[in-house]
Amino acid sequence: MRVLISPDKFKGTLTAAQAAAAMAEGVRRVLPQAEIVQLPIADGGDGTVDAALASGFTQRGTRVTGPRDAAVEARWALRDRTAVIETAAASGLLLTEPSVESALYSHSYGSGQLIGAALDAGATQIVIGLGGSAMTDGGAGALQALGLALYTAGGALLHSGGTVLPEAARLEASGLDPRLAGVVLRIATDVDNHLYGADGAAHVFGPQKGADAPAVRRLDEALRHWAGLLGSASGRDVNVAGAGAAGGFAAGFLAFTGARLERGFDLVADLVGFDAALAHADLLITGEGRVDAGSAHGKAPLAAAERARDRGVPAALVAGDITVPRERLAQHGIVSAASVMDLAADADDAYARAAHLVALATQRALESIGA
Repeated sequence: MRVLISPDKFKGTLTAAQAAAAMAEGVRRVLPQAEIVQLPIADGGDGTVDAALASGFTQRGTRVTGPRDAAVEARWALRDRTAVIETAAASGLLLTEPSVESALYSHSYGSGQLIGAALDAGATQIVIGLGGSAMTDGGAGALQALGLALYTAGGALLHSGGTVLPEAARLEASGLDPRLAGVVLRIATDVDNHLYGADGAAHVFGPQKGADAPAVRRLDEALRHWAGLLGSASGRDVNVAGAGAAGGFAAGFLAFTGARLERGFDLVADLVGFDAALAHADLLITGEGRVDAGSAHGKAPLAAAERARDRGVPAALVAGDITVPRERLAQHGIVSAASVMDLAADADDAYARAAHLVALATQRALESIGA
């Protein structure tokens, strides 16, 4: 039996690599002779760098300006001439306390510095994982880090932050790093939200970042104004599906570079060699912290199971909590599923014994299919 173990992270408890190791322990209890391959995955959000590192990339670290100007050490990954970065590492919500002020003034400048670091390292392809961000600035801060200048009507240079965008009367793109023209920018996202509007970055994701109703309106108006500036300067419509991820981060890059938006899991799967590993597997075990109704919309475990299904490989699901009916899971190719919460005394116990319970849940999932 050849078993491919490819989970995403169990957010707040286990990284994808830690979850994979726990699942491997569960497999060994039932199938001691199994050939096991551990290949952590991600859906293009935070965890993308970890997945790259687990597949052979080398870790790098760069000191950058965080979302509220404090310096942070941001991890990223490099292999050959491909770099992998995350907005969460440089401009993430975990780097600041969610509040109305933070929602209004956080920026993506540090993420732009990571792109610059990747260019300095000789990268010709840069994968950017979106998710877990603190800012709603349309990627303006990142572009400013790379040489874009924003000016008020009076000619004053503007600093970064979503709420200052309406003050921008003109932009100057001639100072943008010329290397951006020669690099492939692949932006991973698992959402279809637009830059602005009812399904835009401010309205959908702003409250998670601390924005109250007036702040949401201010940020949405700021992104509308930003889209207008970008459109006038580049001739491109940036209010497209997917542009609303990570506070609209992709918008500026869609305007001034050849950046392309890609489905997060598909991009990560290509990056880590998921299909090649799956080709040699008799069984896939996947999972993450929570599998719910939203998981069918591009989340890694169900997307991975679908790829396995299409290749005739059965999939088992192990998750912290599962709220999707088993018959729905079967439609994605999942033949067995086990939840940590079904084995834990309570939520605190699930967190405290996460690795142990993931191993046990894996054992139960395999036993239920007669492995």
